[in-house]
Amino acid sequence: MWGILIAVISGALMSIQGVFNTGVTKQTNIWVSASFVQFTALIVCLGAWVITGRQSSFGALFKIDSKYMLLGGVLGAFITFTVIKSVGSLGPARANMFIITAQMIVAYLIELFGICGSEKVPFEWRKLLGILLITAGIITFKWKCD
Repeated sequence: MWGILIAVISGALMSIQGVFNTGVTKQTNIWVSASFVQFTALIVCLGAWVITGRQSSFGALFKIDSKYMLLGGVLGAFITFTVIKSVGSLGPARANMFIITAQMIVAYLIELFGICGSEKVPFEWRKLLGILLITAGIITFKWKCD
């Protein structure tokens, strides 16, 4: 139950952050906005690390087995960029529909093929049906009756 609640909060925060970041970009530029987002995230994370007791050290990063896993921050920068651009051109609701649909499809493919060390799961028709229903939802949402 906690996992579902946290996921719902995460989705809501992502939607709000996309709108905020797009608003900042309109008054600055995309790289200033994205840099500020990443910098403030760094400050919050460092503060949380200090407050929670520094359970690990940054030296542990050098011991990560799969070094490509350290590219999460790089991906984060591109996520910030692409969310700002998509919200700016499509609006919050439409942008998030496409973002979430892409997340679902890519996440299922990662699980299906066991990519990046994730546990491989067997193909299930109901999961494919779920993705098709999400896609139908996008079509329904975008559909305009004139």
